[in-house]
Amino acid sequence: MTNTDLLSRADQLRTGRTPFVLATVVRAERPTSAKPGDRALVLPDGTLEGFVGGSCAESTVRLQSMRLLATGESTLLRITPDGSAESKSDGEGTVTVANPCLSGGTLDIFLEAMLPPVLVHVYGDAPIARALLALGHSLGYEVHAASPTDLLPADLGAVVVASHGRAAEQEVLGAAIRAGVPYVGLVASTRRGAAVLAALDLSDEQRAMVHTPAGLDIGGRTAAEIALSIYAELIAVRPRSDRPPVRGEPVAAEALDPVCGMTVAITTSAMSAEVAGRTVYFCGPGCQHAFLDQPTNYPG
Repeated sequence: MTNTDLLSRADQLRTGRTPFVLATVVRAERPTSAKPGDRALVLPDGTLEGFVGGSCAESTVRLQSMRLLATGESTLLRITPDGSAESKSDGEGTVTVANPCLSGGTLDIFLEAMLPPVLVHVYGDAPIARALLALGHSLGYEVHAASPTDLLPADLGAVVVASHGRAAEQEVLGAAIRAGVPYVGLVASTRRGAAVLAALDLSDEQRAMVHTPAGLDIGGRTAAEIALSIYAELIAVRPRSDRPPVRGEPVAAEALDPVCGMTVAITTSAMSAEVAGRTVYFCGPGCQHAFLDQPTNYPG
């Protein structure tokens, strides 16, 4: 796959709202097989399309990319064959991984997480609803005017009901909470909001997930200012790298390669072997072959 084909594929993924990581080799020491400019895409299921090095390098890129898809962050990944080097993150956007299986030569690969814009459904046609639609587009969100009969997409990031009691508030709020939408807001006074929550067929814990009055208390008065406060709250509660992933975010299951000790992502394409009723995962064919030749050398 050429870089042109790869970038065309990236455009297709963006159009389909599929998150991915674009991995680009920026530095490669000999004798590594990769060279600067080589690229690959890593999808949420661990599929890697393109080329950024051999199977061991791919395994490390796959694992780190799937971790990044859960946070939306980007990083510079340094893969070194120096077994004495410590695998670590410097907290400044660089992660160093010691991969003793690497055939040789340090690789620097920039991993850029490409997440679709947050999808927001706004219910209602009041001034605040219209302000939410206008402001959301300016902030880079994908905002849609929704109706109570619309299905909730699997990657829906926020539901804001600003219909002032005119658009089946209870049904919309209940459906959004039961579907696990990360942010659910109701534009209402404190008194009316409490009454709407009390009427919902939800548990107390579920009712507490509804933000009402929606938005941070920034003293907003106009429709635009209230819309701004709602987006400010949405930003304030969005997941960060130190928070657990929320609905719709990929989570990479991980395992240790018993031969080299590397951490690998558990995916359908991961190299593995079934031994004594357990599944063992490997970073590459070398470790897989070594294990299968002498499995008793690597007790689990």
